[in-house]
Amino acid sequence: MKTRILSAITILVLGLSTVMGQNEKKESFEVAGNCGMCKTRIEKAAKSVDGVSAANWDKETKMIEVTFDPKVDIHQVHMAIANAGHDTRLHKASDEVYDDLPGCCHYERMSTESAHGSTMHQH
Repeated sequence: MKTRILSAITILVLGLSTVMGQNEKKESFEVAGNCGMCKTRIEKAAKSVDGVSAANWDKETKMIEVTFDPKVDIHQVHMAIANAGHDTRLHKASDEVYDDLPGCCHYERMSTESAHGSTMHQH
């Protein structure tokens, strides 16, 4: 009897996790960074967005894979990462936040739509 009840509970839990997993979306995009400290900071920023359940940034490819509730606007994730000091193609980190990163985390800045004009004032 106990075995049947335990089996039924196990099947129910597995079924719920499968259904819940189907409601999530996955998206990958490029995030500028260099090292393990960058990885920790980028993933923490992405996961700080309500509805994001997982984030994994790859140091070699500079790509992050984010798993999130479909109600989440992916721009929120890009903004959270930029606010932590890391450029994405959609949002650039402010110079102040970027400058405050540890030296090993100073990556080559990405160009975004709003990033043009940085060389216009050369003398």
